Order: sequence, then C-alpha cells, then structure tokens
Amino acid sequence: MTQDLSIFQLVMHASLVVQLVMLLLLTISVASWAAIFRKLFALGKVKQFNDSFEREFWSGSSLNDLFANATKNARARGPMERIFASGMREFQKLRERHITDAGTLMDGARRAMRASFQREMDVVETHLSFLASVGSVSPYVGLFGTVWGIMHAFTGLAALQTVTLASVAPGIAEALVATAIGLFAAIPAVVAYNRFARDIDRIAIRLETFIEEFSNILQRNVSAQAAPAR
Repeated sequence: MTQDLSIFQLVMHASLVVQLVMLLLLTISVASWAAIFRKLFALGKVKQFNDSFEREFWSGSSLNDLFANATKNARARGPMERIFASGMREFQKLRERHITDAGTLMDGARRAMRASFQREMDVVETHLSFLASVGSVSPYVGLFGTVWGIMHAFTGLAALQTVTLASVAPGIAEALVATAIGLFAAIPAVVAYNRFARDIDRIAIRLETFIEEFSNILQRNVSAQAAPAR
C-alpha cells in the first residue's frame, strides 16, 4: 500500500515530542519574522530622520533655531537630532554658569553627546540579539526533534519481524521535518541579522562622524567669541 508522505500527514503522525518541537520552531519563526519587519521599519525610520536633520543642519540654519526645534518633541526626532540637542543643552548650561574655558566647554558637550550616542545605539540594536539567538539555536532544536523522532521510529520497528524501507521511511521522514522547520526559522534570522548589523554599523559611523563635525563647529564658535577678548 502506498503511504501519504505529505508534510501535513508527516506532522500529524509524528510523535508528541516532535510535534511540540515543531510547534516551538513555528512560534519562533513567526516571532522572528515579526522582529525582522519591525527592525526593518525602525531602521528605515532612523535613516529618514537622520537624512532630514542632516540636510537641515547643513542648510545654514542657526544652532539656536535647530536646538529649539529639536527640544519641542524629542520623541518624534531622530537619533542624530537628539544627540545634537544633548550637546547643545550641555554647552548652553556650561555657558550659563559663566564657564569660558574652551576645553571645559568642549569636554562637557562631547561627554553629553557620547552618552546620548550610547543610549541611541542601545535602542537601535533592540531585538538584534533575538535574531542572533534564533539563527544559532533553531537548527539544534530541530536536530533534537529529528533525533528524538528517529529514536521513536526505530523503537517501534523493534517489534516487527520484517523491516522494509517502506516501514522505515515514514518514521524517518516525520523526524526530518523538524530539522527542515528549524532551518526555515534559522536562515531568515541569520540573513536579517547580518543585514541589520551592517546597517547599524553604518548608522553608528554616521553618528560618530556628526559628533566630531558638530564638536568642530562648537570649537570654532568658542574660539571666535574668545578672540576679541585677547
């Protein structure tokens, strides 16, 4: 007699442990895809905000006007604009305390921007470790289901006097489905992790470059204001 070896039938006839492994992997896969789309949207939004602010920053607008706009609704702003606001806020606080030393002013502004940079990168890297875990663990979870399924299949064959390929194949096929689902969950997670890690590195480099450029602008402003006093 021919046996139905469709994926659905293989899953339905698998042992309980293998079915639980498959259910776990499918749940992880769904969560992984949700994290992928959420991260894809978030990084696109970050890039859009940074592009918009960078164009405005280099368009010739005054630093005070940019700072006023950045502080109106900080949550709706991008990482670069929040880093700028942190540096300007610390710089103005030191100036209000009548600190005129250029080194003190610049150190304070840089420290504030570096602290803001770390906070922004923590937010940008959210869910990245989850994708890495899915990519590394899912194949082993699927392999566990396969090994368990094969053990279960051979245990059932022990009671048979005559063992043929037709009697062995369904049990092994049922077990191998777990490995296939594990790979199905792992491969997209690994590809997405590598892509997002590269994009996040680019964002970090871009923000660090902006910190240095903005620090140079503040340095020139401090030097220009101190020049007449000399």
